[in-house]
Amino acid sequence: MYLKSLHLSNFRNYAEQSVDFTSAKTILLGNNAQGKSNLLEAVELLSALKSHRTSRDRDFVLDGETAASIVGQLAKQSGNVELALTLRQSGRRSVSQNGLGMRRQLDFLGTLNMVQFSCLDLDLVRGGPDERRRWLDGLLVQLEPIYAYVLQQYVQVLKQRNALLKKMQKALLKRDRLALDAEAPPAMPSLQELALWDAQLAVAGVRVMRRRARAIARLAPIAEAWHRSISGNTETLTIRYLPNVPLETDVPERIQAAFLEKIEARTMAERYQGSSMVGPHRDEVDFTINGTPARQYGSQGQQRTLVLALKLAELKLIEEVIGEPPLLLLDDVLAELDLSRQNQLLEAIQDRFQTLITTTHLGSFDSQWLNSSQILYVDSGSLLTQEEWVEQF
Repeated sequence: MYLKSLHLSNFRNYAEQSVDFTSAKTILLGNNAQGKSNLLEAVELLSALKSHRTSRDRDFVLDGETAASIVGQLAKQSGNVELALTLRQSGRRSVSQNGLGMRRQLDFLGTLNMVQFSCLDLDLVRGGPDERRRWLDGLLVQLEPIYAYVLQQYVQVLKQRNALLKKMQKALLKRDRLALDAEAPPAMPSLQELALWDAQLAVAGVRVMRRRARAIARLAPIAEAWHRSISGNTETLTIRYLPNVPLETDVPERIQAAFLEKIEARTMAERYQGSSMVGPHRDEVDFTINGTPARQYGSQGQQRTLVLALKLAELKLIEEVIGEPPLLLLDDVLAELDLSRQNQLLEAIQDRFQTLITTTHLGSFDSQWLNSSQILYVDSGSLLTQEEWVEQF
């Protein structure tokens, strides 16, 4: 797939900006805080309907305006597609494909596939389990857009169950305080109602876990091969999916039974804590290098190699599954990599993936890369060609 053009209106610091992408590689050059990352963020929103930088739509809208819009023209093997997203200060969004509005935003997903790599991705290794779950869920939506519905259903059930557990927690604590008083204890929410939510949580949770397990099973060998190559065969990466409920079988009904059995064992603790302690919202993805946990003991260089291997594996896996290469967004990431890792990354990209790269200088690119790339200068929310830049400055 190839993103042919992008038009931004009142988005971040872009009042009105159109850009045609004329090369497989586009370098966005400029000082910090000029709008380079904002352009990549617009592509990310057209792909995933969310940003890794903020969850508030009003943050996308230019100061003094009520709405922002992003329109992209995309060429795919199946034909050309126009994607449009309108973001409002009020938080009410609208999306369309080829000029036709879509009632369900989740139906918008899966059209523009991309992999993003930024310095923030080091949190995949350094951060907590929630960072790795978000990464895995984002990958799954790229591979299987229906997963967005599956995850949404689980989150909705989890919220309802947690709300009921919170009521139980309050009732239990109040009952304990009144235990020695003559006052009648408060009514306890129905255990039958909780049992209904238990069953729904197990069904929805198993759907999430089975898909996560399949994704890791496909991604892990690709990432491990890349890691061996980047490290010069000196290190072995191992990636394991650690579901909160063990997947000792692939039969959904048996996994659900194990899920409910674990819930039963945590019943009293959950009621006093007021939240669900069992389910995929507590899953983990484990990275080890030569048998040592990468999070606690990996050096900065090892962690960077690991994340680079993951991103290259994502590119290959998405291409295998959807049948065409995704876009690659590199947000000031070359500055985070040493020369050897930069070369590994740039060599892997070549012209195979349309790539948008932000940078503050061109020193990381050899002459062959520069000669085959479209270079755009970013200055205060404006994009300029080299000729326009020279004329202006």
